[in-house]
Amino acid sequence: MSDTASREQITVFSDYVCPFCYLGRHSLDQYQETREEPLEIDWHPFDLRSQKRNPDGSIDHSVDDGKDEEYFEQAKENVRRLQEEYDVEMDLELSRDVDSLPAQMASVRVHDEYDYETWLTFDWGIFEALWTEGRDIGDADVLADVAEAAGVDPDLVREAVDDDDLRERVRGMFEEASQQGVTGVPTFAYDGYGARGAVPPEQLERLVEGT
Repeated sequence: MSDTASREQITVFSDYVCPFCYLGRHSLDQYQETREEPLEIDWHPFDLRSQKRNPDGSIDHSVDDGKDEEYFEQAKENVRRLQEEYDVEMDLELSRDVDSLPAQMASVRVHDEYDYETWLTFDWGIFEALWTEGRDIGDADVLADVAEAAGVDPDLVREAVDDDDLRERVRGMFEEASQQGVTGVPTFAYDGYGARGAVPPEQLERLVEGT
């Protein structure tokens, strides 16, 4: 299971259905390439659709979240700009209908049960399944495929997405993030300072190294 207590870490709040979280992770990887010792990711899940969820965890798409077509067109433009800036290929620009809760639950379980590197491979696999392959990461079969490719027991992932206690725990993690002042993702935090958005590697370097 994950044990990163003795290693230098950067905290990352993210939601798998956020394209800027995927792009931000690429930016973090580019910064990591400049370091002698890589930072480990202290990952915290965040739910961009928390205000639209029913008590059973499903999404009520009829809830007005204030995001109109103009908002989404601007978001797509920003995604395209950052794709070019960070040299990232993506099959999708936005993912408005995919539910990330099953993926977040599966990721928490894998984080609990496996070592950091295995979790990180699974974590990247979820992002890539959605953003480079266009697969539905709300589907347990898709998550099981990602798990198997990462060296994770697919049955563990299937059980995780149906675990009511885990669902409540993960929703509690979402609430905890909000209570910590996280209002959007990705949010990167280090030593009491933070940066929000898919910020460039140079800004992450300033966050961590103060340079």
